[in-house]
This record gives sequence, structure tokens and C-alpha cells, in this order.
Amino acid sequence: MRLFGTSGIRAVFDRDLLHLALKVGRSVGSIYPEVIVGGDTRTSSGVLKHAVITGLLASGARCQDAGVVPTPTLALAAGKFNAGVMVTASHNPPQYNGLKFINPDGSSFGSGQQALIEEMIFNESPDVTPWNSIKESGVYRGAVEQHVGRIIEDFPAGFNLKVALDCACGAASVITPYLLRKLGCAVVEINCIPGGVFPHPVEPTESNLAGLIRAIGESGAELGIAHDGDADRMMAVDDRGRFIPGDKLLVILAQAMKAQEVVTTLDTSMVVEKAGFGVRRTRIGDTWVSEELRNGGDFGGEPSGSWIFPGVSLCPDGIYAAAQMVAIASRQKLSQLVANIPGYSLLRDSVSSDGVAVSCLESSLMALEPLSVSRVDGIKLNFEDGWLLVRASGTEPKIRLTTEAKSQARVRKLHNNGLRVVKSCIAKSKERMS
Repeated sequence: MRLFGTSGIRAVFDRDLLHLALKVGRSVGSIYPEVIVGGDTRTSSGVLKHAVITGLLASGARCQDAGVVPTPTLALAAGKFNAGVMVTASHNPPQYNGLKFINPDGSSFGSGQQALIEEMIFNESPDVTPWNSIKESGVYRGAVEQHVGRIIEDFPAGFNLKVALDCACGAASVITPYLLRKLGCAVVEINCIPGGVFPHPVEPTESNLAGLIRAIGESGAELGIAHDGDADRMMAVDDRGRFIPGDKLLVILAQAMKAQEVVTTLDTSMVVEKAGFGVRRTRIGDTWVSEELRNGGDFGGEPSGSWIFPGVSLCPDGIYAAAQMVAIASRQKLSQLVANIPGYSLLRDSVSSDGVAVSCLESSLMALEPLSVSRVDGIKLNFEDGWLLVRASGTEPKIRLTTEAKSQARVRKLHNNGLRVVKSCIAKSKERMS
């Protein structure tokens, strides 16, 4: 049984997750003697964070509590420790929570580190340290100021820009409004008061950002910025109130970084290659992008809104990305930049499912007669005029489908064919179980 998904551990908050947090603390603390811990604004984050801290102390580790902070803020502070543990379920609904594990360079724990933690938890080890070996816990002050200061190093000039900002009452509420004003922006705040019951679904997708889009027209803002629950993601709305697709946003950010080589995921649009970058593709999930960036690359990200700036940290940093977007929008209207980027027809969809037989998927999908197949992450079918990716979500009980083609009619046909296969295989799996 795997505890880790594509971005740490996540589950609906209950007794099992609370007990797991204690075990995680004991396991992490037995390996890493100095650990920093933080959490997002979810109602369950406080109790989970204290369970982790209890486990860390019980193992003999020393730890410090950074309080309510975004994941990238904690990741920057983790540079002074052996590891960091962030209590968050990122973009999942408020009843979920989870744990992210961070190395001093900001990257997530790799597969080897994850396997070791899982082994220790399943084996009910290590034992509790003797009473005379228990260390102290403390409060880590200044993580937000440290993060803002690092960003200001790269963006020292004042920006006379009006920005609409939706923090979804998540962890970005404690830093992004402050940062943008520090950069000289006039900020129209939407949902920027920290709270554990989010005012709308916290994933920063177009369908969830009606309030931000409306605010652009009402306020005359030149840029809209949105974060998820722990602010490792950032998505944007242009000066005409149009949501910027993540694939185009990746190109805009990479161009601003003057990147030569970009690391991104299998489900990113072909437009990245079209823009002239050298591209290396990984499995879906920012963990894999960060891991690949250790081998080189100027910029990394995935169209869900995770943007990695390796010169700062290997953690996706929605706060740094917000500052970069301010700098970009101060030079040129975003609507013009978006219009200059070619677009293909791309569809992203998902089907709720607790599991599906891989053999059924493979045999049924091969009947679509692809030119080639990749199994790096799920099943990706490549055709002459497009592609179809089918994979299990690493964070939710869903099967995700991503389809891209050179025409809308073709992408719709590929998508419908893939959707039909997935639903048929899910139905067959349920029949076998009943």
C-alpha cells in the first residue's frame, strides 16, 4: 500500500490521518535531526501540525513551528534545516488535509525518501526516544519576511499596477497582498482573509474564479492573480478579464525568465515546443519536475499552475510567480502577449473512480490505432495530429484525461473516444467487484 501520491500524503481529515501524522513525525524525526513545520489555513491544520511536532519530538528531533505560511515560504525557510513538513492538502476541498515533505533545496522528498518513510510507518518504527534525549520545539519567526525579501532582490523596482488578487482565504493571504503592495501595486483584495472554509473551490481553475474575473472589469485592474490553498500554485487573468490557460502561462513565464531549456510534464501542450524552447518532459506532478531540474534547466512548471524557479528554490512558488506576473504586466498588456502565442485545441477532463483495470484500458485504447504509445505516466497515445493521455490522479480518486489536437473537431473526437473507453472499463471493474 502506498501512502504517497504525486504531491505528498492527502486524505479526508479523520482519526486515521491524525494517527498517521504522529507516525510521520516519528519517522521523519528519526532521520532528520532539525525540522521546520508549517501549515495552511484549513481548520484541521493546527491539530495535524501539532501531531507531527509531537512525533518529531518523540523521535529525538528538534523542530520549529513557522505557523500559517504558504508551502514555498516554508520551503525557503527549510534551507536552514535538514527537512521541512508542510501540513496542507493544497487545492483539495477543505475537508481534506495532508503532508508535504521538503528538502533543504525546496524539492519534495524523492521516491527513495518516500519509500523509507513508508517502510518505517508500516513497521511501526522507530521507538520513542528516552526521556532524557527529547529536544525542545520552538517558534520560527520571520518566514514571510524572509520570502518577501528574497523576491524583492529580483524585483527591486516599484510597479504602478492595479492587481486583483484572490487568495481563496488560503495561506497566500498572509503574504501576497503584502508583497504586491511592497512592489508598488494597488491591490484589489478578494478572499484575502485567512480561513479554513474556502469561499469557492480552492483549485485556481477558470470555473472557480468568476469573482476574480468579474473584479477585473469592475475595478479596471490590469492583472488578476489567483492562488490555491497553500500557494504553491498561481494562475492569472489578463487585462480583459480572460483566464490565461496554464499552457500559455507557462510560455509567458518561461519567456520572461529568458529560459533556454524548460522542464514540464507529459500533459503540457505542444505549444511549448512551438515557442522554441528546449523541452524535457516528466511524469505529472511537480515532484518529478523538481527532480528533473536537478539535472539542469532554466525554468519548470506544469499547466495546473505550479511554477518552479530553480535559481530561487526547487519548490513550486506561486508567490514568486505573482511577482513575475506583475513585472510582465507592467511592460506589456497581458492580452497582447496571450494573443501572440499560438494555441491548439486542448481538453482536460476527469471521471470519478476508485480504480480501473489497467489491462482493460490498454487493450481498449490500443484499438484507437495510435502511432506510438508512452507509459511513462499512465497511457499516452500519440497520433499524427494530436495526442490523448489517460492516467489515474495522484491526489484524488479520479481518472484524468487530457487531449490535444490541431483542430477542435479532432480533439473532441479523441476526447470522446477516450472517455468512452474509460467509462466502459470502470463499469467492467465494478461488475467484477460486485
